[in-house]
Formats: sequence, C-alpha cells, structure tokens
Amino acid sequence: MHIDDDHLYHGAALTQIAEHQAFTAINAFKDATKISRSAFRVNDDIAVYFKYATKSKPPYGEFVFTFSTENLDEVHRIADLVPNKTYLSLVCVSARHICCLQYHQLVMLLKRRKKDVGYDEDQYTILVTLDEGKSFRAYVNKSGKKKTVLGKPIVIPRNKFPNQLFE
Repeated sequence: MHIDDDHLYHGAALTQIAEHQAFTAINAFKDATKISRSAFRVNDDIAVYFKYATKSKPPYGEFVFTFSTENLDEVHRIADLVPNKTYLSLVCVSARHICCLQYHQLVMLLKRRKKDVGYDEDQYTILVTLDEGKSFRAYVNKSGKKKTVLGKPIVIPRNKFPNQLFE
C-alpha cells in the first residue's frame, strides 16, 4: 500500500497520543456521511482533526495551515458530535512539534477574520509560529496585510500536546 504524506505526519502525532498513559483506543472518525482521512476518535470521547505543514514560510517563519470550506464543514460536524473535546492537531513537521488548538480557539480565530473581511471566505489560513525557546503563537492576519495579526495570538506551550487531549 502506498504511504501518503498525511500518513507520515499524522502518524507522528498519533504515536504520541498512543504513548500517553491515559490512552486506551483510537479509531478513524466516522460520521453519518463518511470515514474521515483527517480526524480520529480517541478513547471514544475525544476528537482530533489533523493538518500538517512541512516547513515554515519565509520571511516570517510561519507554518501555514489552510482550511477550505470542506475542511471546516468536517471540523464543525465533528465538534457537533464531540462538543467539549474537539481539538486540532497542527503538525509543524520541520520544527518537529505539534500545536494543539481547541475547537473554540479555531472558531474564535475564524470569527476575527470574518469580522475583518466582512464576509465568509472560501478558505481560511491559520498561521503558527514557533520561535526558538518560546511557545507556539497561532493567529490570523488582517485582510491584505502580512504580519499584521488580528487580535492577540493564542499562546500554546510546546509541551501541551498530547496531554491537553486527556485533561
């Protein structure tokens, strides 16, 4: 069987989850419409949606995570089924770290961007930085302006994943 990039990069995160002391089970996420290639149910009560960026983009060192309307529809359906424990695992491949956002944090970032633009966009970009010795910073940019962060970035400690899933 051919190994896709998402198998490799999602696998790195899934291994960390499976090695956690509170881990008991993992399955591909299934809803009424299909089996997800990007989401997994952990211990029956946790949902994790995976995205990856292979390397940060110059000149600002941002890992770029693009969410299409289809991606967001899937994340919203998952959050409806697992309302209090839906997470986004943003795998920053070249940094060899995983930024974990709670679903409500994603929604907050999307609302900021929508308010700035004034309408729903076809896709949204979540940007993540990881400066040496610092925590992750997750944010969205102001429309039409690079490196102009809308609101305060969400600060996430480097060592938060996978413990955050089991808290």
